[in-house]
Amino acid sequence: MLVHPQFDPIAFQIGPLAVRWYGLMYLLAFTLVLVLGRWRIARGLTKLTARDLDDLLFFGMLGTIVGGRLGYVLFYKAGHYLQHPLDLFKVWEGGMAFHGGLIGVIVAMLIFARRRGFTFWTIADFVAPLVPTGLAAGRMGNFINGELWGRPTDVPWAMVFPQHDALPRHPSQLYEVLGEGVLLFILVWWFARRPRPAGAVSGVFLIGYGIARFCVEFTREPDDFLGLLAGGLSMGQWLSLPMIAFGIGILIWSRRNPRPGPLAA
Repeated sequence: MLVHPQFDPIAFQIGPLAVRWYGLMYLLAFTLVLVLGRWRIARGLTKLTARDLDDLLFFGMLGTIVGGRLGYVLFYKAGHYLQHPLDLFKVWEGGMAFHGGLIGVIVAMLIFARRRGFTFWTIADFVAPLVPTGLAAGRMGNFINGELWGRPTDVPWAMVFPQHDALPRHPSQLYEVLGEGVLLFILVWWFARRPRPAGAVSGVFLIGYGIARFCVEFTREPDDFLGLLAGGLSMGQWLSLPMIAFGIGILIWSRRNPRPGPLAA
């Protein structure tokens, strides 16, 4: 049985400025997007330029942070934030929802595509292969913080999170690093290695993430303020089902209505 290291959430401090691991993981996530995006641009896999990527990253950061925070507020703790509205701004305490961040990024991509004269799918299919490494970094931040622990289990690699209780639990954050991060990256990066119909890469990403998240949720402790919902499923699972359905729909649409892929403007 393993014991969570109980990392100090503050990585380092410069005077009154405390730099937290969670923030560093977000910085790592955006850096990986930039590096991988430049790699794809350098190999002519998109019509976007390096300058376009820099601007797109700024839009994406805003979409991720604003959408992720609002998604958490609306999907998970609406009642609490209605009673304590100023807590909305306490992002250093955690409380980000991937599904909300995804909506925020979609809005950001729509705005960026419209302003720069690209089609939405040109942007979305370029971005999709870059996202999983960022998701892995975010989940590693959850693990460092010792939050979003798993359900009790007796598997040999079970981990105790002393900050919560003394029960051995699934290290579900690490499962998500593997599923939503490493495996999803391999799948989408491999699929995007050659030209595909517009929307196909995005469809594969939605399906892959939705399935990975749905499966891992069986090992993740449900939020104590929500518990399990209808059908014995968690909120994360219910939010993932539409992703899978949309991904399948987009993939079918892209195959029946083939249009130029990410090299098109």
